[in-house]
Amino acid sequence: MNSVMRIASAICCLWLCSVVGVAWSRSSNTEDAIWLLESKLMATSNASMVPLTLIQGAASKGAVCLDGTLPGYHLHRGFGSGANRWLIQLEGGGWCNTRRSCIFRKTTRRGSSNHMEKVLPFTGILSNKANENPDFYNWNRVKLRYCDGASFTGDSEDQSSQLYYRGQRIWQVAMEELMSKGMQKADQALLSGCSAGGLASILHCDKFKQLLPGSTTRVKCLSDAGMFMDAVDVSGGHSLRNMFQGVVTVQNLQKKLSTTCTNHLDPTSCFFPQNLVSEIKTPMFLLNAAYDAWQVQESLAPPSADRTGSWKACTSDHSHCNSSQIQFFQDFRNQMVNAVKSFSASTHNGLFINSCFAHCQSERQDTWFAPDSPRLYGKTVAESVGDWYFDRKTVKAIDCPYPCDKTCHDLTF
Repeated sequence: MNSVMRIASAICCLWLCSVVGVAWSRSSNTEDAIWLLESKLMATSNASMVPLTLIQGAASKGAVCLDGTLPGYHLHRGFGSGANRWLIQLEGGGWCNTRRSCIFRKTTRRGSSNHMEKVLPFTGILSNKANENPDFYNWNRVKLRYCDGASFTGDSEDQSSQLYYRGQRIWQVAMEELMSKGMQKADQALLSGCSAGGLASILHCDKFKQLLPGSTTRVKCLSDAGMFMDAVDVSGGHSLRNMFQGVVTVQNLQKKLSTTCTNHLDPTSCFFPQNLVSEIKTPMFLLNAAYDAWQVQESLAPPSADRTGSWKACTSDHSHCNSSQIQFFQDFRNQMVNAVKSFSASTHNGLFINSCFAHCQSERQDTWFAPDSPRLYGKTVAESVGDWYFDRKTVKAIDCPYPCDKTCHDLTF
């Protein structure tokens, strides 16, 4: 077990074993376990610590977090050749799918800027060091904090519970603020995001391009661990579809989703990337683990679908899976590969789907660009994204099935 796996195993065990929560909060537990791992890895690095900036004019436009506090972002200025280049990273962190879970969420950093970290380390794709982030290190790098619970998509409120579902407005005021700070002059721009932020980068990709319409501006999008699949769980149910249906319903997202999609599919289906990515006009890169660790835990074999606990050891550490369980994961991988076929046909789009049990590989230094980083066709994630972004090479990298890849930094819980 490498050092990353040991840290992951220890932190995830400490966190998950210490939390006693009701069923609706479990997905947050998995997100928190992964977040704690990333925080630990970042804390051991010499990363730049970037302060939080609250968007002061946001409240007057109704662009507020779940609890009504101001939204915020972290900006690290570019320099040299990157002075007019912008990278926007949309923060992830699951969703709230019931009024009760949204009420709980507004007492956390994912629903209130009162609880957000005042500084964050910038690592991986956000690093300002050329030896850690060769193509984007000197860009203006921004992390937009996530506090709306619906991937920056909602525009409603629940007055009785004092909940503000204003993700769409947060997106708008944040973009206005960054445009005023120089992004309107960008000659290169990349919208990125991880997990729920990876879904948000898909949902907002074409809108981002419309902000920077100049013919000379290169605008592209990256979704990291955002390819959430509408898959059948181990009980034959649809755990993630049920969760997404709750998100769409509680935040009344129907009118905010792609009309191209909702013209022929139900709103919940139009929150799933597999029904959206082929329609996006802006060049996009999908970075995803074929056996995404969050989806394994929360979509494929959550406790609600695994009543006997027969999957618990397997989902905690894939080395404990039997052959039929591995085959179940192989079927999931096949669904993901099939879902991106049409997307992959576009010459403008890129892919890096590695056969790892991982989640979010762009923000962590060890998985983005390091001596022992995951590789496909000899290239790290950072090199592959850079080759695609700058049109150095076509990147359509899809790994062979588990267990062929020996470069993975797998998560164990």
